[in-house]
Amino acid sequence: MKFQFTSKSLYAPGLPGMILSYVLLGSWTFVVLFPLYWMVVTSFKLPIQVDSGPFYIPFVDFEPSLHAWQYILVGDLANDTRRNFINTVVVATTSTCIAMLLGSAAAYGLTRFNYRPKLGMVLAFILCVLLVIVLWRVGVPLSLGILLALVLFVIVLLTIGKSFRRALGNSDIAFWMVSQRILPPIAVVIPIYIMFQLIGLLDTWPALIITYVAANLPIVIWLMRDYFMTIPIELEESAAIDGASRYRTFTSVVLPLSVPGFVATFLFVLVFAWNEYLFALFLTNANAQTLPVTIAAQNATRGPQWWYMSVLVLVMIAPVIGMAIMLERYMAKGLLVGAVKG
Repeated sequence: MKFQFTSKSLYAPGLPGMILSYVLLGSWTFVVLFPLYWMVVTSFKLPIQVDSGPFYIPFVDFEPSLHAWQYILVGDLANDTRRNFINTVVVATTSTCIAMLLGSAAAYGLTRFNYRPKLGMVLAFILCVLLVIVLWRVGVPLSLGILLALVLFVIVLLTIGKSFRRALGNSDIAFWMVSQRILPPIAVVIPIYIMFQLIGLLDTWPALIITYVAANLPIVIWLMRDYFMTIPIELEESAAIDGASRYRTFTSVVLPLSVPGFVATFLFVLVFAWNEYLFALFLTNANAQTLPVTIAAQNATRGPQWWYMSVLVLVMIAPVIGMAIMLERYMAKGLLVGAVKG
């Protein structure tokens, strides 16, 4: 039997290349999966087994126990775990769906329509918004402040607005939207906290949902814009020639072709919302607390009790991992968005 030591092609390496590939892939797989295996094994250990370890192989190194699972799911932390898990599911899925709806519409508009807002009018609108805030802070009723700002904006629009020449394009709008994600969350969390405190929404689902939508909207626009750009516009033009409306074209032509991109983007945003910690820490106390805050609080109040924390982490990541496995075939296509163009 002869071994092929030289590479036949890029996709058929020789024996040394195959051995090296499998060694590297096996090593990386071990690095990625071992922390998950460690958490699963630790969740079935007693505290004394964790402290006197390390033990890695159940029924060989140690006798498995359901002590930690009973404590988290049935015992003292059962009610808190159940409530915070429901909070995480509701807030993450709701905010992701809203962000996908708004972000996909914005991304489609940026790829199919030409927008030319004048820079002067944009600045005038921002100044009017600031005027509303200032008037509200000095005691003017909010409704009256909004009315005065609208009147002022209309006056500017009908008078000096016609003299503005410089306009923004679609690329400028897309860059501005995506740039909002560059801003560190810690820079805005205090103003957001004060805003929700003033309107009485602290420690509620709406506060987290609104914040997560605003934080993840740029990601949806960024990814879906690239995906919509890969769909030939000739398909939509053909549908328009056949008499299809813009709505019918979008639902019957664009959406079916965009399923891989939607799924990949949905999972990305869902993971960001599911694992978000900073906003949940500042905006919640008990009623709307999510699982990342629960895990951190468990560690802070009781110390690093790895047997309990492992159970909480597994409860937290299991739904996302299961969803990713079920939708893997769509993700494989969606992750290649914009990889090949031209």
